[in-house]
Amino acid sequence: MLEWSKAAPAIGAAFLASLVEVVEAFTIVLVVATLRGWKPAVLGTGAALATLAAVVVILGPLLDQVPLHLLQLVIGVLLLLFGIGWLRKASLRAGGILPLHDEDAIFAKESAELSADIQRQKTSQDWIAGIAAYKAVLLEGLEVIFIVIAVGAGRGMLWPASLGALAACALVLVIGAIAHRPLSKVPENTLKFGVGVMLSAFGVFWTGEGLGVEWPGQDLALFVFAGLFLIAGLMSARMVRRPVLEVTP
Repeated sequence: MLEWSKAAPAIGAAFLASLVEVVEAFTIVLVVATLRGWKPAVLGTGAALATLAAVVVILGPLLDQVPLHLLQLVIGVLLLLFGIGWLRKASLRAGGILPLHDEDAIFAKESAELSADIQRQKTSQDWIAGIAAYKAVLLEGLEVIFIVIAVGAGRGMLWPASLGALAACALVLVIGAIAHRPLSKVPENTLKFGVGVMLSAFGVFWTGEGLGVEWPGQDLALFVFAGLFLIAGLMSARMVRRPVLEVTP
């Protein structure tokens, strides 16, 4: 029987992190569909999904062969590095040091680059477009698989984490099918800030579990770690924020 109190953090972390990755992949697929039609976009996306399915089939049995504590330790360290990286970039964007993520700008940039590639190779234009869709979905999909494994492996939460990732995919596809345009209204920096906090918290939790640490309150310790990383991220953004210069008449 699934305990939702334990599954909720895994579902939430996988959903938010996957939402960011799927939005980025959708933008590239939409570029391909806009420039060359939906056929190469769908074929490239389908081929990437088939590749990802093969990766899941191969990785599934291998995970069962890895000792639990070693799996938790390796995933915990990787997840901590991954989460802190997201949190660092989100804090710098919130502080005005890095520009905010703009899906409209990315759409325009990718459109220009794909158009240039097509112009350089006048034969097999649909092939080039399909490869672009394949690469985008494959790369972002691999990150989603890593996130699902990271937040779900070792505690029997792979299915809840997968559910969160699938929900993110479904949400983006539905909204994208209705809008037919880049999802620029998605507050991606806010999402990345939240995901960085959650993944960093999971990273500390799994690293401790892998080292044999018994956290007080068990899974409730995740909320404490998340709170600490949230405070650290907000303080970092405040510290690096550039002062606004007042213009005197």
